[in-house]
Amino acid sequence: MSPLFGSFWSGVPLALQTLREHKLRSALTVLGVIIGTGAIIGVGSILAGLDGAITNILRSFGTNTLIVFKFKIGFRVGNLSPEERVRKPLTLDQARAIRERCPSVKLVSPYLFADWRMIHKARYKANDVYQIEFAGTEESYAGGGQAEMMFGRFFTDAESQHRMPVIVIGEDAYKALFSNVDPIGKWIEVDGHQFEVIGVMKRPSASFPGENDNRFLVPYYTMRKVFPNAVEHMLVVVAEDGLLARAEDEVRGVLRQERRVPYEKPDSFSISTAEQMVEDFRKVTATTTIVMVVLSSIGLLVGGIGVMNIMLVSVTERTREIGVRKAVGARRQDIVVQFLTEAVVLTVAGGLLGMTLGWSISVLARLVFPALPTAVPLWAATLGVLVSVGVGLFFGIWPAGKAARLDPVEALRYE
Repeated sequence: MSPLFGSFWSGVPLALQTLREHKLRSALTVLGVIIGTGAIIGVGSILAGLDGAITNILRSFGTNTLIVFKFKIGFRVGNLSPEERVRKPLTLDQARAIRERCPSVKLVSPYLFADWRMIHKARYKANDVYQIEFAGTEESYAGGGQAEMMFGRFFTDAESQHRMPVIVIGEDAYKALFSNVDPIGKWIEVDGHQFEVIGVMKRPSASFPGENDNRFLVPYYTMRKVFPNAVEHMLVVVAEDGLLARAEDEVRGVLRQERRVPYEKPDSFSISTAEQMVEDFRKVTATTTIVMVVLSSIGLLVGGIGVMNIMLVSVTERTREIGVRKAVGARRQDIVVQFLTEAVVLTVAGGLLGMTLGWSISVLARLVFPALPTAVPLWAATLGVLVSVGVGLFFGIWPAGKAARLDPVEALRYE
């Protein structure tokens, strides 16, 4: 065993003894380290859980699914550009063109939104649901895996052609309107129009934590009849297996032709895939991570200054002890290792308490938000320990150097 290693191991019990003798002082000293490390662990666990949840949600749209809209949907930084604000909506004819001219496309479902300027409301007897998602679509929407039925069935294209007043509703809308009553065959009122409920959809796996499934879907031409001025379309495009990239290129080419986009101009629409939305989401959370690191660093800096201050006090208090150790043969490096060891033990203890605090935050977040699967990531735990050790080493160097430079004769005379 090397002398330095021996000095380290002999210094650990001394450091722990110092902690026991000055519990309150030590706790206050490392409070900043506790808060900083706790913030890293706690926020890191929440971000990791949120990343896992959102990633799974976005990927559940399907590896072969394209979402086409007039501007980029999903996670984005900043507001719409002036060019995006004046883009024309997608149309049913453009959906038909994709279906006819894109051999790599399996299904295309137009999704016609009701008037966005209205707050839509549904009612059954005395029960009301506000801020619902009211839209019209085709049978292929369910065929593409976007709607899994809990009760009843989805509407057909024949019912759309005949503009039948039928509707399928989301799981949370069903619970709010009907509770335990069988909804099939019941008539509800949506924005003053009567519809017969023929099915209830399961909550989509592609739903965000805390988001309610308040979908109210009617046949496409029924929506046209109810809201003749509705124009905003989203297109849900399902590619053939393994042909997503080719389908995306084909859809882009057809839409550029249909929308008469000049060759030198960028697209006047946006095509989103699950992986692209995941990437956009992670760009947004990267900013949050940077802010977390900066704020945590402030706490660690404060904690480090406290450690350095208390170690300087400790050097003054133990001047005679240092003189005795030097008189019996202790080398300068032994003194340095001793005080660095004490500083590291102090900050590691604070780091462990901070990890406990961070883990508690993670558990509390999971209890408050059950849909958010928080978990302490390995990188956060490792970073917490390494940063604690680093703070101890960095802020312990000056006090350790001061102790090592003491003259043994002067130190022995110190009262």
